[in-house]
Amino acid sequence: MPDTYENHPVPALFSWEFATDPYPAYAWLREHAPVRRTQLPSGVEAWLVTRYGDARQALADTRLSKNSAHHAGPAHAKGRTGIPGERKAELMTHLLNIDPPDHTRLRRLVAKAFTPRRVAVFAPRVQELTDRLIDGFAARGEADLIHDFAFPLPIYAICDLLGVPPEDQDDFRDWAGMMLRHSKPGHGGGPRGGVARSVKKMRGYLAELIHRKRANPGDDLISDLIRSSDHGEHLTENEAAAMAFIILFAGFETTVNLIGNGMYTLMRNPEQRTRLQDSLAAGETGLLATGVEELLRYDGPVELATWRYATEPLTLGGQRIEAGDPVLVVLAAADRDPERFADPDVLDLARRDNQHLGYGHGIHYCLGAPLARVEGQTALATLLTRLPDVRLAEDPADLRWRGGLIMRGLRTLPVQFTPLSG
Repeated sequence: MPDTYENHPVPALFSWEFATDPYPAYAWLREHAPVRRTQLPSGVEAWLVTRYGDARQALADTRLSKNSAHHAGPAHAKGRTGIPGERKAELMTHLLNIDPPDHTRLRRLVAKAFTPRRVAVFAPRVQELTDRLIDGFAARGEADLIHDFAFPLPIYAICDLLGVPPEDQDDFRDWAGMMLRHSKPGHGGGPRGGVARSVKKMRGYLAELIHRKRANPGDDLISDLIRSSDHGEHLTENEAAAMAFIILFAGFETTVNLIGNGMYTLMRNPEQRTRLQDSLAAGETGLLATGVEELLRYDGPVELATWRYATEPLTLGGQRIEAGDPVLVVLAAADRDPERFADPDVLDLARRDNQHLGYGHGIHYCLGAPLARVEGQTALATLLTRLPDVRLAEDPADLRWRGGLIMRGLRTLPVQFTPLSG
């Protein structure tokens, strides 16, 4: 029997076809069932929130906890939420899983790594990595912008920020690659076993690195976390490892998708792309800055905000949500809400009134957003400038999206361009 909602057939969710273009289904949900209890492919039931106003309210509502201990579901259901393997690897005490006061304490400790000043100091390193990666394929006249560029750039950048030695960074690249490859609709990353093994290896390495940094600290984030702990901030080793882990895990895939989705969108919208290239050629930066925000809104890297759980009964969008119910805010749907954005399905790189939810809202607003913006702006500007005729090498219909529950990104992005001579 087909799924219906008040006599309207509900569009299929979480299929491969849905992953390719979820926006028509989200438009239907916004209109007919803006807060709807849905069974996910994992078997877990959760409320999907799709309108901008409801989404913004939910993201800031203190009655919606990030701690899965509040999930009223059975134990096997709790194991299907969050990042695979983090519970067994004792990596649960990170910013995506905790509430104040612990959230406030840990966020304060790590926030100094992402201040505008520190990110500005780090920006030349991002440019250096960007140019080095493009140098690696520029002479070929073709590349997979995911594998050759969008994936390694944030991995190496975050490893530098954390203080992972250069000789160990390829291990991180391998572990992160395992997390990206093993993804299917409805899951945060599956087969979960493959992701869990990568998480376990990463946890072991981080524990060892923390010990090494304690003996020989440097000018990096892990050393800063250790120094904070040694000066009475009471950061446990598990908390330090969990913080380093989530900065890597949350920071790399969002930027992979920002660059990949962004370049794909620009190549599908040639007038907007030409407008941006002309602006860059004139030495302007304004359109690049607003353009990245528009790409975040139009087809952003995070499709759904991470899990929340009601700590008490509450009403959202006219629906009663019981204590213990999981709630998933659909950022991709909220950011195309015509009640908030004029012509939401139109890409406008100069859009000014653009308070999108691509990096969240409230106390869990993405801490790494300043770095991600620098990486996104640097990557897109350099690609469009150095490879001005870059174009898709495959029919868009043949491209495949990873389709995980939380993130939205392409598996591959094959392109062609005029080769650059050395």
